[in-house]
Amino acid sequence: MPAPTPLTIATQAVNRLVKEEKYYQKELTQQTERVKKLEAQAADKSNDSDGNAEFVLKQERKALEETKMVFQPLNEKIAEAVSRLEEQVATAEGEGGSPAEEIAKAKEALSQGKAVGEPAAV
Repeated sequence: MPAPTPLTIATQAVNRLVKEEKYYQKELTQQTERVKKLEAQAADKSNDSDGNAEFVLKQERKALEETKMVFQPLNEKIAEAVSRLEEQVATAEGEGGSPAEEIAKAKEALSQGKAVGEPAAV
């Protein structure tokens, strides 16, 4: 099997970062729901049988904030990877040595990377 081309490597990097960002978005949603549930339980003091509901809520809020802090550096990495991939696509198209399928995959990864890089409500 031949070594992967720089275009393939750049494409895979963008795909991996996009996948990681989707994972963190899912985790953020789950943690937000968990915090809402714990807040509702904390409001109902009669359910606090072991007395640690406030501590658990505090820990979940901290985890939620830590997850939110992941997005800025991750989006910066995605922007850098997209930039590198754009350069590789331009080079591949200019040289004409890369297969059309490989360039198509790279362009798909570019569109996904750019969509993630757009400001989102976090």
